[in-house]
Amino acid sequence: MALPKLTTPTYELEIPSTDEKIKYRPFLVKEEKILMMAMESKKNTDIVQAVKDIVSECTFNKVNIDTIPMFDVEYIFLNIRAKSVGEVSKLKLLCPDDGKTYADCEVNLSEVEVQVGDDHTNKIELDNGMGMIMKYPSIDSFKETGITTINASNMLDVISACILQIYEEEGKKTYDPKDQTKKELTEFIEQLNTAQFKEVQKFFDTMPKLKHEIKIKNPKTKKESKVTLTGLNDFFG
Repeated sequence: MALPKLTTPTYELEIPSTDEKIKYRPFLVKEEKILMMAMESKKNTDIVQAVKDIVSECTFNKVNIDTIPMFDVEYIFLNIRAKSVGEVSKLKLLCPDDGKTYADCEVNLSEVEVQVGDDHTNKIELDNGMGMIMKYPSIDSFKETGITTINASNMLDVISACILQIYEEEGKKTYDPKDQTKKELTEFIEQLNTAQFKEVQKFFDTMPKLKHEIKIKNPKTKKESKVTLTGLNDFFG
């Protein structure tokens, strides 16, 4: 006699970048095992792949994980995790007043939202009518360095992957990055001056991301401080 099948609840959320409503379910034991194995391996490629697999399975393969922005993937995963193992995440956070003491705290994941920085724009003006139109990085941009991590080793690759268009003459002449080689795009970015590169950095610093501010109290000094959490890594310690 076949064993009975358990009913898994389904929920609904809106994808931050499009406001499209999708259905999702909690992850099951088999998927939690995949995530735990990836975390234990401590390999960024394994962790990124585990997140992709879980989000795909738990959204019934209705979301194209390879093309949506990273902050969408993070938001969906955050909601899946909240419905799977609880909406409260327990963390140990470094107290900013002394920079050495850790405080225990709890974050209600249902209150976490995707926020965008002030003066954010995807149009970067360089000079003499030349500029770039940017798009948001996907999860595959962080395969080698870890989720939401942009550092010296992957910076040029992430920027290159996020260029949607290069234009001249105020947009009268345009270039599609798909028609350029990786080397050509890298060389284009490397010729930016410091001020121009800061504008590129501003795009990434102010782009939409998971963000939540909480108060923590230093158990030694008893001083309260505000701490801002950003990205999946912060919310799960």
